[in-house]
Amino acid sequence: MYRHTFRCPLGDLLLIATDTHLTGAFFPGQKTIPAHAGRMHDGADVPIVREARAQFVAYFAGRLRAFDLPMAPEGTPFQQAVWRQLCDIAFGDRTTYGQITARLGVPREHARAVGTAVGRNPISIAIPCHRVVGADGALTGYAGGLPRKAALLRLEGHPAQVGERLPVPADARQGALAFAPA
Repeated sequence: MYRHTFRCPLGDLLLIATDTHLTGAFFPGQKTIPAHAGRMHDGADVPIVREARAQFVAYFAGRLRAFDLPMAPEGTPFQQAVWRQLCDIAFGDRTTYGQITARLGVPREHARAVGTAVGRNPISIAIPCHRVVGADGALTGYAGGLPRKAALLRLEGHPAQVGERLPVPADARQGALAFAPA
């Protein structure tokens, strides 16, 4: 396993990779940084790490909208399913935890479990968990911190501010409440 930290507009970004796949992208202080990351070999010259860094630099410069990297995030089958859903959220789009729950075909009561899986995403930005907002459009948890989440959404064209709500994206797959005439 390899590690490499570089400066980006939102602070240091720690990349973790095998010889062939990106397995992590973390901001300082994230609880999910592997405990053994400090003992990994420096990966600045490893091809996958160089390519990942180049794509992150291009993303922050506004030249990249979709990451094209071999990624291998470690997680449970449920987490993997949630992270695949995150990868389907296009640059500039947003979704809610409830909408992801509906797309997975699990009961609405599982939205909190979906939120937990989103929060354990080990590859920040490239697996775009920052594009998930609360049911009311609020910026909810982000392992890298809400100010970074807001900055990432602004980079993608949303007027996001911590403590404010964004318009909620519509999705017919998430049940709507209908009232019968009185």
